Amino acid sequence: QVQLVESGGGWVQTGGSLRLSCTASERTFGTYAMGWFRQAPGKDREFVAAISEYGHDTPAADFVRGRLDISRDYANTASLAISDLKPEDTATYYCAARRTGNIVDYDYEYWGLGTQVTVSS
Repeated sequence: QVQLVESGGGWVQTGGSLRLSCTASERTFGTYAMGWFRQAPGKDREFVAAISEYGHDTPAADFVRGRLDISRDYANTASLAISDLKPEDTATYYCAARRTGNIVDYDYEYWGLGTQVTVSS
């Protein structure tokens, strides 16, 4: 059982940036694809971005494209940086891990508990 822990959330001023990290409990984490999702109050969870097992594929949602940097190491950490943050980016952000399947789908095997990001002026 892989456990994932997100960190790096908090309050950010509109136009600012932040970097979220996801730390896995096992060091074979490099064999997993990693996804990032978010859920705002009263809304469905939505896909933000993902990075494939070897980092060759990094799809992202339209609403973050151009202001996103996603990365990983092959130990146990993945990161998501978002710039030019907007109030509509306010949500709980989750990382997830999977070994097989389409990395933009929602059926990841393992999920973190999330980290809150609040953007306001």
